[in-house]
Amino acid sequence: MTDPTARTGHYVFDTKHDRYPVAVHVILTDHHGRVLLMRRAGSGYADGRLGLPAGHVDRGEVPTDSAVREIAEELGIRLDPAALEPGGTMFRRSLEPRVDFFFLARSWIGNPRIREPRKCTELVWAYPDALPVDALDFIGAAITNARTGRHFHEYGWENAKA
Repeated sequence: MTDPTARTGHYVFDTKHDRYPVAVHVILTDHHGRVLLMRRAGSGYADGRLGLPAGHVDRGEVPTDSAVREIAEELGIRLDPAALEPGGTMFRRSLEPRVDFFFLARSWIGNPRIREPRKCTELVWAYPDALPVDALDFIGAAITNARTGRHFHEYGWENAKA
C-alpha cells in the first residue's frame, strides 16, 4: 500500500484514537553546571512556577526543529540542532496525558533573555541537585533521566494505577 502523504505532502489524521499534546523541553546547561529555568506566566498552567524552556511541537514540525524555534522565540538565542543531545522522553500525567521530549544543550549563540514577558517573568540559573522548591515536579526527574541515560519514563502514573 502506498503512503497517502507521499504524493500530497498532507497529513491524514485518524480521529478514532486519542491524541496527546507533544512538547519539547530544553535543558540548557552553562559552564558552571547550572540549568536555566523560566518562571511561567499567562498560560493558565503552573503560572508562577519554574520550568524548563519548552513549547509544543507544531503540526508538520519535528521535535528538534521545535526546540530550536522555541528557544529562539523565548530566549533569543540560537541552537545548532546537531548539537542537541536527546535527554529522554516522558509520557507524563498532567492535566491531560502528555508526551514530552527532553534535549540537552551545552552551547548556544547569544545571551538568554526574556523575549515573551507575557509568558515568562524571570530567568533563574539553578544547580540540578538544588532546584528551587517552586520548580515543576517533573523537572528534577527529567534532569536525572538525562544524566543517567534513562530514555523513557512514565511519570505521574504511579498513583493512577491503583
